[in-house]
Amino acid sequence: MRFSKVNKYKFLLIILGLIVVLTACDAQDGEIGQEDIEKIEEPIVKVELADGQIEEMPIEEYVAGVVTAEMKADWPVNAYGAQAILARTFAMKQFTEEGTDLISGDHRQAQAYTSEGITEDVREAVEKTRGEVAIHNGQFINSWFHSSAAGKTTTAQVGLGFDGPEPEYTAIVESPDQNAPEDVQSWEADFEQQEVLTALTELGLEGVEQIESIEIAEKDPTERVVDFTINHNSGADRVGAAEFRNALGPDSLKSTLITSIEADGNQITFAGSGWGHGVGMSQWGAHSMAEDGRSAEEIIDHYYKNIQIIEKWD
Repeated sequence: MRFSKVNKYKFLLIILGLIVVLTACDAQDGEIGQEDIEKIEEPIVKVELADGQIEEMPIEEYVAGVVTAEMKADWPVNAYGAQAILARTFAMKQFTEEGTDLISGDHRQAQAYTSEGITEDVREAVEKTRGEVAIHNGQFINSWFHSSAAGKTTTAQVGLGFDGPEPEYTAIVESPDQNAPEDVQSWEADFEQQEVLTALTELGLEGVEQIESIEIAEKDPTERVVDFTINHNSGADRVGAAEFRNALGPDSLKSTLITSIEADGNQITFAGSGWGHGVGMSQWGAHSMAEDGRSAEEIIDHYYKNIQIIEKWD
């Protein structure tokens, strides 16, 4: 078959059109190159300290203080680096969404921060990851992390009681948490009846005067509790495990990876494993992966799916 000059030109135009369409499809899939990122100057942020004072500093100095406050001393540099990427992402997401450069140094409101005890290893980690943030479809991710996943992370809907569709970047993944302390790998937590009754009242459960037993109503594939059934003097009610844990106190009921519950008189005892909501990066998992030679970026890529790590400033 022979082509005339006109047909050859038509054929070339068709090929060029297909290339343009395919290129556009790739861009719509969320894959953007570093050259497409709108870089900015390193932000100057305001940090509200515990005493109410507000201190102004470059964001990288703030990130160093967050890493120091949120992770233990003498950890591998790349574990600190992974935490730095998450800290930076968290701050930038908040600044973008709230239209402010002010952030709290209290972990109950934002991220823990301290200006004391910042080591050379922390500074090295922050410098190695300078400007790096995690995004999904061009937006900063919810950079959730916790102390120990006890072997496997969970979804935001289960671990956090997240209200809304599950983010595309959270996933159930294996987590090497074997370096966590024994009292994190296996623990018991005792509560008096009144403590639990107060938590139930906070959750809107009225008229409960005596708890007879607490049962696990449903678990997720990671063996974390999704819902508890509270058997009490006037019947039974089902409550979300993530909300129940928060009402009791997340530092007291360390996780929802519960292995047993016993009600004996005025005391209710939970036994379980891990520490934290189990969503996103496990710090003890990051510790182990860094010891095994994984980079900060590889650690983040392990715990979050469908994301990119970009350099937002030099």
